[in-house]
Amino acid sequence: MSDVRRTDAVLLLVALVWGSSYLSAQTATAALPVLLVLLARYGLSAVACLGLVAAGRGGSRRWTRAELRAGLPLGVTQAAVLLVETYGVAHTSAANAGLIISLTIVLTPLLDRGGRHGSLPVSFFAATGVCILAVGLLMSGNGFHAPRLGDLLMLGAAIIRAGHVALVGRFTTGRAIRPLQLTTVQTLVGTALFLPAAAFDLPALVHADPATWAQLLHLALFCSVFAFLAQTWAVQRTSASRATLLLGTEPVWAVAVGMALGGDHLTPLTGLGAALMVAGTYWGQAVERAHRNTPDLTLTASHAPADALSKEPECPSTHTTLTTT
Repeated sequence: MSDVRRTDAVLLLVALVWGSSYLSAQTATAALPVLLVLLARYGLSAVACLGLVAAGRGGSRRWTRAELRAGLPLGVTQAAVLLVETYGVAHTSAANAGLIISLTIVLTPLLDRGGRHGSLPVSFFAATGVCILAVGLLMSGNGFHAPRLGDLLMLGAAIIRAGHVALVGRFTTGRAIRPLQLTTVQTLVGTALFLPAAAFDLPALVHADPATWAQLLHLALFCSVFAFLAQTWAVQRTSASRATLLLGTEPVWAVAVGMALGGDHLTPLTGLGAALMVAGTYWGQAVERAHRNTPDLTLTASHAPADALSKEPECPSTHTTLTTT
């Protein structure tokens, strides 16, 4: 297998793992309280991350001040994302959860405007409108009715996650922050936040059956630790655009896993909503990426010498922030 295909395979595996996280969270919350599931996910992830930090070769194992300053607030926002998301998954289908959360792709550019020139093109807002229509169809189920609680929570989780992703870019861009150390801080923050709320339910965790523990380990070790490290490894070996495109298949995998293993069914309305959501997010992502890569011609003209105006301007380097689920 060539290096390119190996990298693409790893990114698709990460998208598959993230897509499966919704069914795992739904199954775990059917057996345990939501806050206890979150505590177990964060606690197991923290233990794994600390082990990886301790086993690391070369370099300092201590956290820098920049890593702590970024990790503490990002740990809070990430915990908020998973809190709302996990409650949402408990009250809707895994397929709907994976599709609605993909709204993050078109919501993040609206919040993360730092360093961008000009307003987003009309086509981006058209793509956002397609996604909003898709959410309405997904919430309709077998027919139009009042939105379900789980779908509304997933919509809220998408908005919070978009804010979290924007903050990740703001706190980490241009700073020497190691991904593993940052993730470890976030998992420790999440563990500290959920421990007081779920402490009284710990006996239920001790007596959980092996199937429930398998779901918790999958959420912690695969959907969190493995996915983040594999994503970082792969992104370093390919373009940000290609990585984002492959990771953007997450909602497709969420639907596939939900239907194959979770017994989810797509009605004609929800099927149309799923198709529109995938199309709208890919469209919006492509428009935003093209807008981000377009040079500021006004700025170029005002600073370039006269003999250089006839040359085609070079595209500036880009920064893409990717996050775990």
